[in-house]
Amino acid sequence: MKYEVQIQTGVVASAAASDGRTRDRVAQLLLERGAATAAELGAELGLSPAAIRKHLDAMLADNRVETREVRSVRPRGRGRPAKAFALTAAAREDLNPHHYDGIATAALRWIAQHGGPEAVSAFATAQVQALGERLEAALRSAGHDPIARAEALAEALTAEGYAANATTIASGGQLCQHSCPVAHVAAEFPQLCDAETEVISRLIGTHVQRLATIAHGDGVCTTHIPSSTVRTDR
Repeated sequence: MKYEVQIQTGVVASAAASDGRTRDRVAQLLLERGAATAAELGAELGLSPAAIRKHLDAMLADNRVETREVRSVRPRGRGRPAKAFALTAAAREDLNPHHYDGIATAALRWIAQHGGPEAVSAFATAQVQALGERLEAALRSAGHDPIARAEALAEALTAEGYAANATTIASGGQLCQHSCPVAHVAAEFPQLCDAETEVISRLIGTHVQRLATIAHGDGVCTTHIPSSTVRTDR
């Protein structure tokens, strides 16, 4: 009987470990993509609809993911609208913890108190300058096309911890950053986002527009890149 209990305990522990690894993979995919449907996640991980649903239900119960309605330009058929899953703020924090947010926020509050908003902006610009120099080095062979530069920039930002990707859309391009190392600080001091946007604009070589930011509660930082000539081979 004792031997049987040990076997059962081992089986349960092994199954729990396997579930944990799968959910870690789901979380990493959502960090990279921003949001995905159950069908997309299941196809990527090679899981059946029932299996991926089990993991997503568990992650919903643990406040690791949240649901969003999928927007579609196609006429909606019968049945419920499709749902996409995205990481919660707590889950993103676990995947990319910011241990120095408290002291960084306190420092910026001190700067704001003694130097005003202009001093905070100057500090933000100085902080982003080093990042901009590293990104600029990565874009030297990207050419002059804004969309191509955005794609190269996405790769460079990913290496910096931003989990970024660039896509072509009807009106130009879109740069998405699915993780932000300074999101908690930027929520109080948007000058950090402004300075980052200026760097993106300079590196891509055209005016860009921030449509959403993680710091303001959105699931992803989205930057629109207008282009008069959009490639359609993607």
